Amino acid sequence: MDSLSTDSDASPWAGDAAPSGSKLRAVLVAFGVAVLGFAVGLAVSLVLAGAWVALGFELTTSAVLVLGLVGLQGIGFGLVAYAYVRFSGFSFDFVPVSVPSLRDAGYVVGGYLTAFVLVLAALVAVTTLFTTEPATNEGAQAAADSGILLWMIPASILLIGPGEELLFRGIIQGSLRRHFSAAGAIVLATAMFAPAHILSLSGSLQAAALTISVLSVPSLVFGFVYERTRNLAVPALCHGLYNATLFGLQAAVPTGTESASGLLAAFATLV
Repeated sequence: MDSLSTDSDASPWAGDAAPSGSKLRAVLVAFGVAVLGFAVGLAVSLVLAGAWVALGFELTTSAVLVLGLVGLQGIGFGLVAYAYVRFSGFSFDFVPVSVPSLRDAGYVVGGYLTAFVLVLAALVAVTTLFTTEPATNEGAQAAADSGILLWMIPASILLIGPGEELLFRGIIQGSLRRHFSAAGAIVLATAMFAPAHILSLSGSLQAAALTISVLSVPSLVFGFVYERTRNLAVPALCHGLYNATLFGLQAAVPTGTESASGLLAAFATLV
């Protein structure tokens, strides 16, 4: 990691000189922000679903998926991020975001490719060492069954990547970075990000644990590129492109069919 300098106390790059009590409080607050993000996102999704029905539309599986994406990543995470910055007394520079420079673009490409290489290596290790297959992502499977899988590709870039990176990298990793080293903040943010996916997984506990372990890999990569570039647009693009490709694989190699390669099928479930 590059050496970091601190311009103000409001910077998320303030270092790791905080006392242990302050560090514990920072972890608890970050965890609370993660939980609140999902709670608010779920509440917004329910309101949107209610409005959808009130307007006379049928609440199909595809409608539930789309309204859930808009409510969770599109609105809920953003509301919680706004509230954290607003009520913590920080300026909105707390979450640095700008049009990616040429250097940033290199990190986007490098982070995207690195995430895939490392996840592929992790999947090879998992399928070699364990007999249990990674758990299935029910959201991705529902999107496939309802015929909107290809629409999830632009949604990944426009909603999923930006929304999840805003909350977990911009707010959670940024707040932890004020109290911990770069590596510590990245690992802690990942420890909160990857297990959150258990809500969309089906299968045994061992299968879910394997999937969450593999999901930690791209999260570490996204955290690293945010630390190096200090521009939220970079991990947001990395994440969005990564998920978009996974949905593309899901479309190209449908899981649960005899023609599906075991490794590719597992790879396609890691959304």
